[in-house]
Amino acid sequence: MKMFRSRSWFGGGWGRPKNPHSLEHLKYLYNVLSRNQTVSEHNRELLVETLRSIAEILIWGDQNDSSVFDFFLEKNMLSFFLRIMRQRSGGSNYVCVQLLQTLNILFENIRNETSLYYLLSNNHVNSIIVHKFDFSNEEVMAYYISFLKTLSLKLNAHTIHFFYNEHTNDFPLYTEAIKFFNHPETMVRIAVRTLTLNVYKVDDASMLAFIRDRTAAPYFSNIAWFIGKHIQELDMCVRNEADHHSQNRLADLVAEHLDHLHYINDILCLNITDLNHVLTDHLLHKLLIPLYIYSLASHRRKSSLPEGVNQAVAKILSKTLSRPDSPRLQDPLSGRVSCVVALFLLSQVFLILSHSPLVQSLAWIILKTDSTVLDKGVNKLLEHYESEKKLLEDSMNNEASAVNFTSKEALLEDLRNITDEEKEKLAKNPSENVAMHKPFLETVYSALDCSENDYGALFALCLLYAMANNKGITSDVIEQVLKPKKSFMSKCSSKDIKYSYNVYLVEKLLLIISLACQPTCRIRLVTLEISLKLLLHLVICDGKNILLEPHRAVIETAKSQSMTLLRNFYKSEEIFLDMFEHEYCDMSKSSLNVEWLCMDSAILLPPAGTPLTGIDFIKRLPCGESEKARRAIRLYFLMRNTVLTLSGEMETQLPLTNPQSCVQIEQALDLNNSDLIACTVLYKDGMKMRRFLVIDVLQLILVEPDNKRLGWGVAKLVGFLQDIEVTGDKDDSRCLHITIHRPISGATTNRVPLLSAKFLFDDNIRCMAAKQRLTKGRLKARQKKMQHIARLLEIPGQSGPPSPAFTGQGLYTCRATGRNLRENRQLFTASRAPGFAAPKRESSPGVLHRADESRRHRDGDSPHRLSNLRKELNPSPSSNNVKKETRSREASSSRTKSREGSPKMPRPRSEEIPLELIKKASHSIIDMAPKINILPRPQSAKTESEPCASGLINDNAQSKESGVLKETTTISEETSFIGDRQSDKKSEEREAV
Repeated sequence: MKMFRSRSWFGGGWGRPKNPHSLEHLKYLYNVLSRNQTVSEHNRELLVETLRSIAEILIWGDQNDSSVFDFFLEKNMLSFFLRIMRQRSGGSNYVCVQLLQTLNILFENIRNETSLYYLLSNNHVNSIIVHKFDFSNEEVMAYYISFLKTLSLKLNAHTIHFFYNEHTNDFPLYTEAIKFFNHPETMVRIAVRTLTLNVYKVDDASMLAFIRDRTAAPYFSNIAWFIGKHIQELDMCVRNEADHHSQNRLADLVAEHLDHLHYINDILCLNITDLNHVLTDHLLHKLLIPLYIYSLASHRRKSSLPEGVNQAVAKILSKTLSRPDSPRLQDPLSGRVSCVVALFLLSQVFLILSHSPLVQSLAWIILKTDSTVLDKGVNKLLEHYESEKKLLEDSMNNEASAVNFTSKEALLEDLRNITDEEKEKLAKNPSENVAMHKPFLETVYSALDCSENDYGALFALCLLYAMANNKGITSDVIEQVLKPKKSFMSKCSSKDIKYSYNVYLVEKLLLIISLACQPTCRIRLVTLEISLKLLLHLVICDGKNILLEPHRAVIETAKSQSMTLLRNFYKSEEIFLDMFEHEYCDMSKSSLNVEWLCMDSAILLPPAGTPLTGIDFIKRLPCGESEKARRAIRLYFLMRNTVLTLSGEMETQLPLTNPQSCVQIEQALDLNNSDLIACTVLYKDGMKMRRFLVIDVLQLILVEPDNKRLGWGVAKLVGFLQDIEVTGDKDDSRCLHITIHRPISGATTNRVPLLSAKFLFDDNIRCMAAKQRLTKGRLKARQKKMQHIARLLEIPGQSGPPSPAFTGQGLYTCRATGRNLRENRQLFTASRAPGFAAPKRESSPGVLHRADESRRHRDGDSPHRLSNLRKELNPSPSSNNVKKETRSREASSSRTKSREGSPKMPRPRSEEIPLELIKKASHSIIDMAPKINILPRPQSAKTESEPCASGLINDNAQSKESGVLKETTTISEETSFIGDRQSDKKSEEREAV
């Protein structure tokens, strides 16, 4: 019997309770631990399973049975855990991993505070924390740091006393965790940062005093040292990876620096005064000023390129580095980083950190530090800042000092109101007059030079933008440099306000904008966009544009240059229209986010000119004609938006398609007297639907009859004509394969079809008619949008009202304003023919009969057919009466002669005059106004004498009565095909004359 009992203690299974979630099962597991207190290769699997089961039962007991925890504490089972961890026998690491995992699961899932207090009592947890684990084992390290992080999540004003011993002045949870701040594993570093933040959040004065007095100074000093070492490595990576061969390492280094800054910002945002003071002091003295800011001025002490700099970087910056006031790369052994890296890192600092004492000090040092204080060291520099800050505060509190301060400011305003001759003298050396020998500000200004490239200018712009928009910097620091200044002309009245801004910086920005609008510039779109953002920030105050007239003229000139550049890409290819709409959608989705921009490590490398690098289009130079066209389009949009913002106007011409004027799904339409084509839509999944096809100026509409009203229909599918593809079916002449693409959106370049189906018509005649209308409708919709673009670009010969693509005019002139999707409205008006169908003749005699006659002439391909039409449309004052008497005779005679002399061949359908140009009014005429000829270069419509250019002459009867008709006409695009026969008809023209 003893043998059987002993086997049950070792897990033989005979004495194991059937219910795993019970107090009896916990007692059974306790007996197993009691019999196996020494870890060996034979029982380690049993111990691991026992520990896992204990955690499971304790979590169940926390929610269901409190006696489970009573037994756990009564038997002091945590002591078994400690005894197992302290063993160095074989397999101890294997068991320690399971033990740490068990503790982690246990503390993570316990919800009852009483149970938590039970577990934390007896100080066993602190003993586990300080245990010397084998951290060379990755699993032990991972579970240990995860266990510490889980414990930190349980910290509050009550549980803090289980971890921090005020009598012994000991806090093992915190002191052991911060040892791993710079651990090679990213997960471990993140866990340590999370743990420290959880500790700082606990409102316990004695604990915070312990951290401030015992750990804050060494810990924050180590943080500054680690970050400094890290950015030295980042700077070296920028030097060696200028060829874009390996961007992953650089991306990891930039991400790590961002993590450091966000961690510092999280600490500062807790608003713990003592900790913030210690942290700010260490950052300023040991990191930000000596390494970040002093790197901006270190180029003044060197005159040659450092050794080991990548040749690509040296080639790009060789010309700018030769100037004494330009940024340069520095030797990493000198304790400095390159100027571009310093600008990039400072931009991240001002974009992330907002603690006022810290960013205020940095901004003042960059913008206002004099060269006389530069060489005296960091301590003297900060002392100078504190003294200036104190003087400013005293002057603001002292009324007399305030008067003197105002007089000085008035004197400075008077110095700005100088004559043109004095401005020319100051313009000879503007850097010295504006920056006033401020070394750091001079470096930032000199980096704005884009004569060769915008490599350094982008980072300087990011830094200026970040300082201008940092909430922690007060206006008195950035006023007149990065913010417009208001001054009252009279102390008694606040109505007379005078605005002023940094003219020198604005002129620098305007130069970048002007260069960006040149065809051969090497300025990226992102540099232009951030320049425009900074410009608007500098010259708009209280919602008013305070830009001076000469500077406004520069902006207008730049916009004109962007339009001229885009005109060179105005082509007849369909891709231009698609690119134009896609770029507008993409830009209207969201504007440039400078903080996201500074998170991209790719901008640290020299500007690339190929998409093979994987860099976003706006962050690199264009490659090929297609990308140059995209850049020109985006350039035009940026300049147009800037001009509209400065003038306070709203955009009224873009996008090209006005969504408010389009038919929506489930909208009720009046289809009375409309041209409808019945069809059956065959979907790929086998579903069939009977629909009626309606073709609008812009849209293809599939409708079904409205059951409530006769002659009305409900739109079931709507697509734009410009986005359709129509192909015939080789096997069935009654079928068309129609694909309707979704409207262009900037979200993705992959346009999933809105509909791809087979359309079955009643007969082949209706199928041919539908194909012709869809093809011509697609062409006309695209032409109208191209005309709209031509008007936006002010291409000569494109004046006139906006196209229906934007205004929603054309066939849809009656639009309801209700919000209901099934709102009622007329689809077609009485003065227009529906779609491309022929109107009813009994309601429109006169002009429609003449149009039919001209079509008959064209059917016969007669040389006299359009001369009669032109004579009817453009009657001379002296022959009006004669034409009225002989109109019917001329028409009939010309019809007869046209049919006799014409070849017997079918005419092309593309030569039809569109009937939507014909009005139903009895005295209306056909609109033969010239349409845009879309060419690679913009050209105005040709106007030539009719006998020479068009080859159109009157018939014999007209020639005898009126002689040779010598009038100048403008050839329509619809009839210009006749001019191809000019050479064959010259002899006929001479005989007719």
